[in-house]
Formats: sequence, structure tokens, C-alpha cells
Amino acid sequence: MSIYDYKVNKRREGELDLATLKGKVLLIVNTATGCGFTPQYEGLEKLYEKYHDKGLEVLDFPCNQFAGQAPGSDEEIHQFCTAKYKTQFDQLAKIDVNGENESPVYTFLKKEMPEEEVTGLKAKAAMKMVAKISKTTVNPEDIKWNFTKFLVDREGKVVGRYNPTVEPEKIEKDIEALL
Repeated sequence: MSIYDYKVNKRREGELDLATLKGKVLLIVNTATGCGFTPQYEGLEKLYEKYHDKGLEVLDFPCNQFAGQAPGSDEEIHQFCTAKYKTQFDQLAKIDVNGENESPVYTFLKKEMPEEEVTGLKAKAAMKMVAKISKTTVNPEDIKWNFTKFLVDREGKVVGRYNPTVEPEKIEKDIEALL
């Protein structure tokens, strides 16, 4: 299996066949509009604006599994992101990233890259705090919180997993290397 074997639901209607993104670098993120990490939308948009023409796609999957921080419909989430952060990349349909109803794409991503590195005292403290309140993180490979990021190269290989404390700007060099 590869990332290109999956289809995901679009925000409005229909599916996005990830095979149509072959040859692109993908930054896949589970997001929430009411999270302390929500300002990362700004960094995601900057990366998208800077590298989209060179082959970067941002796949934004809203997820309400972490303290209910992504309330609202898919359309309401989209309106929030475009109004507050001027996002041009589209949000996909809301999904689960852990548990019984998790998206098969996230099952695949977690299998390919089961661990995320957490460095620095501040990041470790933040991740320890979210671990205490996350009700859906059961297995070691599970997504710990909103704004976990996966980087996929042009061949569809998962090459990076970044914990929520890693701001999008910190991934820029990794994206540049793949482009």
C-alpha cells in the first residue's frame, strides 16, 4: 500500500483520489479551530503560498477528537480558516485520526511513521500536558493532539512526522529538500 491507494472525502462533496497528487510533496495535518496550536494555520499558509507552485500540497484534515476543539461543520471550519488566516489550501472533510473510526489514511500514516520526536523542555512539557487530557491516544503510534504533521515525498513515501509543538516554519528546510 502507498498513500496513493487512498481516497478521502472532500469538504463539500465527492472524494479526492490521492493518486492525483503523485509527484507532489504532501504536508498532511490534523487540525482544529479552537486549539492553542490553531495559529499554526498562519505558518501552513505561508508554506503553501511559497511552495505550492513548486509542488507542495497541504492536506488539512479537521479533527474533533481532542477536547472537542474542532466544533462546527466542515463549511464553518473552512469559513473560519479563510477569514482569520486567509488560507488558500482547502480543508478536507472532518475525520477521526485515532480509534475505531479513524481514517484509513491515518492508519497508513501512523504505520509508516509511528513515532514523533519531541525535543526541548517546553515541547516535552506541552506534550506531557496534552497526554493527560487526550482521551483518544491509546497506542504508542496514535496521534497525540491537533496539528500533528506528516511529510510525504514526491514518490509517496512518508519521510517525517512532527509533533504539534513543531511550528510549520520549522519544517521548511525539510520541504525544500524534497522539492
